[in-house]
Amino acid sequence: MGFFDQFSDVIEWREFRDDMLFWKWSNREIKRGSRLVIRPGQDAVFLYNGKVEGIFQEEGNYEVESDIVPFLTTLKGFKFGFNSGIRAEVLFINTKEILVKWGTRTPVLIPYPSLPGGMPIRAFGTFACRISDYDILIEKIAGIRQQFTVEDVKERIISHLDQLLMKWISREGKDMFNLQLNAGEIGAGIQEDLDMEMRAIGISIPSFVISNFNYPEEVQKMAEKAAAQSMIHDVGRFQQVAMGEALSQGGSGAAQMAGMAAGMAAGQQMAAQMQAGQGHQVNQSLSGQVPNFCPNCGAKTNGMRFCGNCGYKLI
Repeated sequence: MGFFDQFSDVIEWREFRDDMLFWKWSNREIKRGSRLVIRPGQDAVFLYNGKVEGIFQEEGNYEVESDIVPFLTTLKGFKFGFNSGIRAEVLFINTKEILVKWGTRTPVLIPYPSLPGGMPIRAFGTFACRISDYDILIEKIAGIRQQFTVEDVKERIISHLDQLLMKWISREGKDMFNLQLNAGEIGAGIQEDLDMEMRAIGISIPSFVISNFNYPEEVQKMAEKAAAQSMIHDVGRFQQVAMGEALSQGGSGAAQMAGMAAGMAAGQQMAAQMQAGQGHQVNQSLSGQVPNFCPNCGAKTNGMRFCGNCGYKLI
């Protein structure tokens, strides 16, 4: 074993985390016998005096002196065979696209004509992020940070989110009470703005999805009440919805709902017939004819002017 082999080191991201975008190997000397280990989903960027000297993207195990140094033109300690190590830095980049959950911390007050303070709305969803420009990242972030996590990105995203939600919800007269219908369009607009903002620090936002909007409890109750009233006024629609839900459940649930719908239809038909019969009897009374059955107790009248069962006057 040679002298330098005794002091060799392994340059690697030992504690790799999926929620970390980069980690810096620094404050150590790179020795001639050192090895570089690049794992799947990682890139290694060699920095010397704050400048990028080489980017290595292929996973594997490399000898620094024979595999790496020939590409690092300014690491002169290695190039000219100096015995002392070089105090350089290696920035490990997470190359994966990371999916992050987000949610508004407080309700966002969306301008609404009849509400002076605006409509308080919460929103939730996901966004994806990844490092897109190493040079910008090093200049803006990695030069002064040892690491950068998803939470750091999330903090920046959330800080812009309230204004962007107000901008894209208020745009082109979106239906305030049916925002989910326009969630895709609103999310696409926000993604475009966030991507432009985050690229200024070398990070891209490939996607931004709004999973749902939450209204104040009072508004949700009013919406549910309005929907229930609408269903009551449209019995046919209610039956269709009930049947659809039952059929989607399958089995006995479908049979029960089908029976209920049939019963409702039969009840409606009986009510219509009763109303028609009563109307016919009333018409008979108005025309001076004795009805066949007493409208008060239902007993047969036998052509009498008074009901023999209850005494009700028939004409």
